[in-house]
Parts: sequence; C-alpha cells; structure tokens
Amino acid sequence: MVDYQKIYDEKKGTVADALAIISDGDYIVPGYCANEPFTILAQLHTLQEREDIHKIRVLYSLANGDYPFFGDAYKETFSLDSYFFGATNRRLYQEGRCSYIPVNLHEATKRKDSHDEPNVYIGSATPMDKHGYMRISLGNLVDRHYMDKVDKIILEINPNLPVVNGDTEIHIRDVDRVVEVNTPLPTIPLSKIEKEDEAIGKYVASLVNDGDTIQLGIGRIPDAIALALADKKDLGIHTEMINSGMAVLIQNGVVTNKKKTLHRGKTVGTFAFGDQNLYDCLDNNPTILMLPAEYVNNPAVIAQNDNMVAINTAIQVDLTGQVGSEGIGSRHYSGSGGQTDMSQGANHAKNGRSIIALHSTAKNGTISTIQPYLTPGTVVTLSRNCVDYIVTEYGIAALKGRNVRERVENLIAIAHPDFREELREAAKKLMLW
Repeated sequence: MVDYQKIYDEKKGTVADALAIISDGDYIVPGYCANEPFTILAQLHTLQEREDIHKIRVLYSLANGDYPFFGDAYKETFSLDSYFFGATNRRLYQEGRCSYIPVNLHEATKRKDSHDEPNVYIGSATPMDKHGYMRISLGNLVDRHYMDKVDKIILEINPNLPVVNGDTEIHIRDVDRVVEVNTPLPTIPLSKIEKEDEAIGKYVASLVNDGDTIQLGIGRIPDAIALALADKKDLGIHTEMINSGMAVLIQNGVVTNKKKTLHRGKTVGTFAFGDQNLYDCLDNNPTILMLPAEYVNNPAVIAQNDNMVAINTAIQVDLTGQVGSEGIGSRHYSGSGGQTDMSQGANHAKNGRSIIALHSTAKNGTISTIQPYLTPGTVVTLSRNCVDYIVTEYGIAALKGRNVRERVENLIAIAHPDFREELREAAKKLMLW
C-alpha cells in the first residue's frame, strides 16, 4: 500500500521552500477569489531578492489581496495580466502595472495558450484525504486546465476551505510543493437591498418560470433577483458564479435542479464567492458540481439547458440595445467575463432568455444609464443582436424580434423619467425614431 502521507510530508515545507522552485521567466497563474493562495502571494516579492530572478509574470484576475509585489519597488521584476478586473486590478491598471486580455471566458485558456502559456500554478486546496487527493474547492475557472498543463504546482493547504465536488481533485503525486496555512476565507455579505434593487428583482422574476435554469452574477442587483425568486419552484442553476443568494435558494428548496435537461439534479458552476453560509452550503454537498469554465461557459454546453435564463448586469445600454458592461469610454472597469458566453448560450437554448438588468441612473441620479449611444470609446460587451430583455426599476424593455423604432420606444419607457424627453429628442436627431 502506498504511503500517501509520506509523499505529502516530503513535499511539505515553508513558503520559502515552495518559492525556491520558481525560476527566472516563469509565468504564474494563481487561484482566484476565495481560492487565492494568500500566504504565498504575500511572500512572492521575496523572489526579487534572488540574484537569478529578473522577470516574473503573473496571470492574475479578480484579485482579492493587496501584496507587496504590486508595489513600485517590484515593478521591474513583476508584470501582471488579467482576464477580469476587480478593485485591485483596476488600481494596478491605472498605475500601469496590469494589462487586460480581451476574451470570452470559455475560450480564455485556449486563446491565451495559443500565444503563451503559464507554466506555474499556485492555488489553495483542502487537506489531503486518505486516497491522496486534495480539492481546489471554491474556484475552477482556469484551475483544472492549468493544473493539467503546467510544469510546477504549488498548493496552500487550508482547512477552512469546504470540500466541493466536481472536477476539483488533484493528487499529491502531481503536486511539487505544499504549504500548510490556516487562512480565514474572504467573504462578502449579501447586499443591502434598496427599493430600486427590489423593483428590478421583481421585474426580472416575472420573466423566470418554475423549472427554469438560471445564471446570476455578483452584487446588489443579482442578490435582489435571488430574493425575488423565493416563490419559484424547481429552479435549476448553470452559472459561472455561485453566489450567496443562490445558496439561500438551494437551502430553501427553491433550487432543486429536477427539471434540468443537462446535469439533472446538480447545481453547476465554475467558482463561488460570498458569505460563510454559501461556503457551508457547498461543503460536501453532493448536488454541487464545480467544473472548468471552458466547459461550463461554452455556449454550446449552456444551450443544452432547456429554459435557460442568463441574467447579467451592465454599466450602459444604448437606445438600440447595445450593452457596455466593461467600462465607460476608455476607462476599463471589469471585463467581459462570461456575460457573452451565457447570453449566447441562452439564445440557442430551447425557450432560453437573455436578460440585462441595471439601475436607470448612475452617480446619484445625475446620469442616465440608457444613452442615445454608448459613450465614445466604450467597448460593446453584448451585441444588440443577442439581448432579449433590458430591465430597470421602471420596467421591462422587450428587444427580441423588435425593430429599432420599437426598441427605442421600449427602452425610453424604462429610462428614468427625468431623462426620457432628452432621449426622445436624441433619438429623433439620430434618426432612430
């Protein structure tokens, strides 16, 4: 009988021991969100102290931590790429330290690898079981892909991580170094729901039927939508992100996945980020499948879910239905993520629906989020060809099958009343009406 504990002990060491296997020119991809290897990343800057290290690249999306290697003192050694910005990535981008890779999530690894490939994976995992396996737990966006391809794998072993089923396991034989930590998991509470969020949630819920399969994102609007779905029956989940609101729906029996036509009985996602109740809900839960984004976000896979409802948010929408979700003008804010994937998948599903939900105004009511045209320079995340409904706190604008005049009328009707006349005049000048 193989002694897996002996193999584990031989590979166990300090952060310094783990970083000793990093070489000059390595391209590191860390785990994301709650699966971030916080302890190791906090010491990554020490590589600069080595005479043989001159350049290290890091493919780092949805950053949670704020580490020394982000600082100006390390900018000659460390460079960063990102598929999707969080607050830290945005700051680093503005400082010229981080560059964005435009890509749809399901193709992220394939398209990246066609140019250059990371060769080191650093992630977080659950303690080893009796069979010699650990699980990467709360994130599988690109993790499985790179664990199967890179030259070196380093894992933080964190007992606070829940055991999450799916394509998450990795054997101790395939790991180069392990570092034991006891790091608290990052959490985000359920949002405080304002009256506008509640109204949006109710409108979106009216477009969701019992037995539908849903996808949601993160933030106040997705949380409000989850709460508004509380009276539905037998919902399914096929989503990029499993959020805290979804955990409540699972625990209350609203989500059963009984009606799904793909992975019946299973909640399918690529990563989870939320409150402790979410992590507890996922722990050793046999109905959860945490699968790679290259599979979950593939529109051809998504479309196999009959009654698939993709529900996403945006920053701006123009009067013909073009959706900008990544930034305003040249200012980059987040990324396309899986929004296009999910929308296209829902478009091709039997009785599928693609919904964009957003507040009617921004900056304390001073700016309409429905514009005659997107702010010049704004990236179009979703083509107007693939959005079925736009929802604000003022109602639902149906776009599917509508001509431009009908779209303009429907979108002005859900704009904030203070901006409707202005939008009408602009539509006339642009010959949209």
